[in-house]
Amino acid sequence: MKLILTKDVPSLGKKGDVVEVAKGYARNYLLPKKFAIEANPGALEAAEKIRQARVEAEEKARRAAEGVAQQLAGTRVVIAAHAGDEGQLYGSVSVSDVIEGINRFTGVELERNQVVVEKPIKEIGLHEVIIKLHPEVEFPITLDVIPA
Repeated sequence: MKLILTKDVPSLGKKGDVVEVAKGYARNYLLPKKFAIEANPGALEAAEKIRQARVEAEEKARRAAEGVAQQLAGTRVVIAAHAGDEGQLYGSVSVSDVIEGINRFTGVELERNQVVVEKPIKEIGLHEVIIKLHPEVEFPITLDVIPA
């Protein structure tokens, strides 16, 4: 059965995609939950417009992410943390601390899911943190942890 998705459905497609599915899957799941509508000539034309709008929105989001990446790339963010005499932190530098430090130094607001800390930061020194603004846009920044 040919359907047009009205919402993103994991492992099937995104909003506006035309998909071919089994009749039972369409009748029992996709259509009752309003995840899809039946494909007819008028609906196919509307689906193409929805798909085109989605592609344009994704491109706009990628360009915006690249702009922020150019602003942040090569940035060195300094974070003060409580540490012992040997350079070991009493706690660790969290993602929230990294976001706050980036905001303080650059004015750029990031979300938790955009900052990737590969291993816990538990000592003073330079550390690399990955910023992932978009599936196609990711870059490292240098984090300088100093004793408070």
